[in-house]
Amino acid sequence: MDTPEARYDRLTDRVAALYEEGLQPVALDLLENVDPELRPWSAELAHLRACVLGSIGEAAEALRVLQETSDDGGWWEESILTEDDDLAPLQDLPGFQKLVELSRDRRITVEDPPLVALPHDGGGVRGVVVALHGAGQRASHAMRDWAGVLEIGFALVGVESSRLMSPMYRTWPDKEAAERDLARALEQLPGELRGLPLIAAGFSAGGRVALDWALTGRPAPAAGVVVLAPALRELPAEAQGPLSPASIVIGTDDELLEVVDEAGERLSEFGLSIERVPGLTHEFPADFAARLTTLLSGVSTARGA
Repeated sequence: MDTPEARYDRLTDRVAALYEEGLQPVALDLLENVDPELRPWSAELAHLRACVLGSIGEAAEALRVLQETSDDGGWWEESILTEDDDLAPLQDLPGFQKLVELSRDRRITVEDPPLVALPHDGGGVRGVVVALHGAGQRASHAMRDWAGVLEIGFALVGVESSRLMSPMYRTWPDKEAAERDLARALEQLPGELRGLPLIAAGFSAGGRVALDWALTGRPAPAAGVVVLAPALRELPAEAQGPLSPASIVIGTDDELLEVVDEAGERLSEFGLSIERVPGLTHEFPADFAARLTTLLSGVSTARGA
């Protein structure tokens, strides 16, 4: 479905690709006349536009773009204004610190309920795949990307981070907040899904959180874990019991592969396998639904206590 969210995703993906290719003027052209239906993402698009401008030395214009959006109520988490290399030249300009202060005052958290979908065949439920979105995404993205589990008897639960970096940009910046978000989502599961095996799942930043959940057993034990391209940071000291499945899927052309490989020995000690997909960048493989069928084939349907 060609929704505003889908159009926003395509636009930002295209701009990011042009940026990497050194085609900033082309990227700026795309950001000049944005579809009016993308207005909910005005702060995110302004930040993207400012970063592109900053990267080509247009610091004053970049600040003007951010200030104009701030005047309209937009805001950004302080670190993405002060720690982005593209925006570093703005920091000494008049008005930048006021922009940061306004953003700090406007920052909010939003605790949305999880999204829940039941298997398509209407039969018994084998387990519950709890999917966590990547940085800049929402639970709706997780429901789309992990929907293949609905064809093989699993319920799907999409959990949304409560931490916003701007009005529409969510991610998972710290373990404690992520654990609270997971606990709240699990508490809101429909009764028919309680006690079934929980499979921790996630992409990128969400993959890191899902893996941490599965290994620590907090806020509730997980039966297994499947993550795609996890943006790993510090791993737990030890794993809380065996996991099945216990799989990491990542592309050979993914910029995060080096980080995963560096942790490879430790991950193996935890019983995790790493599946490298040839030629895949930081995205879901085209055959991901088929891969899920294989990975989840051995999940026990026994209910917990």
